[in-house]
Amino acid sequence: MDKIKLSVIVPVFNEEKIVFSIINELKNVLNKLNISYEIIAVDDASRDKSGEILKTIEGINLIKHPQNRGYGASLKTGIKAAQGEWILITDADGTYPLNSIPELYKYTNDYDMVVGARTGKNVSIPFFRKPAKKFISILANFLSGQKIPDLNSGLRFFKKDLALNYFHLFPERFSFTTTITLAFISDGYLVKFIPIDYFKREGKSSISPLKDFIYFTSLVVRIVTYFRPLKIFALISFLLLFLGIIIFVYGFYFLHVVADITFIVLALAAIQTFLSGLIAELVVKSRK
Repeated sequence: MDKIKLSVIVPVFNEEKIVFSIINELKNVLNKLNISYEIIAVDDASRDKSGEILKTIEGINLIKHPQNRGYGASLKTGIKAAQGEWILITDADGTYPLNSIPELYKYTNDYDMVVGARTGKNVSIPFFRKPAKKFISILANFLSGQKIPDLNSGLRFFKKDLALNYFHLFPERFSFTTTITLAFISDGYLVKFIPIDYFKREGKSSISPLKDFIYFTSLVVRIVTYFRPLKIFALISFLLLFLGIIIFVYGFYFLHVVADITFIVLALAAIQTFLSGLIAELVVKSRK
């Protein structure tokens, strides 16, 4: 029998229609792995009968929040209570194919995190969310220097001890998965992405497209700045210098000015920004 003990964390919020079948399906899949495991269901103060249903399910560790705290807070609660060396997270809304878990698990011997990337043949993502998701993905790829097929998939394995290193960075709401993905990749840990399907969710999503697009974009920038500040500072420096060059060319050819004061200010700002990035990069490397 595999020595890895697995802790499976399932955040639950108002999933009375499907949570019972999801937990039982999860049990059936995990039994096929032939490993010791525990299932931790975190009821995030559901307002329906989810909590009552969870109490009827045998063989799970049920934790209940006295008030709604958010998706990330539920995962953090589960991680704190987890006994396993590895953590598996999944949702209780029926969107993730639990039968993909064995395929992901096979890679845990060689990687620090294994992510079910929602790039399979059957992927149901609302049309209005696709442009924002694509933009955020391109930005994350550019800033992290690595292709990330799915930045915030909620079906993934990761090592508990490594996740605890970033515990102070994990937010209370929906950006837990984005944060842990960028943290692992930025610090050079091995991350494997496996294509999976993604089904239409049961119930109503609490995602607000425009609000969350702005939030996730700023989050990507903040996290990359935290781990690889030179990436952000160099980009800003380049934009300042590029703008300065445009002003210089315009002034030289149309105003017949050799050294416009605006160009000088932008050039100096670009140099100062780049040097600040170098200092920040040294500070980041010194703390590791």
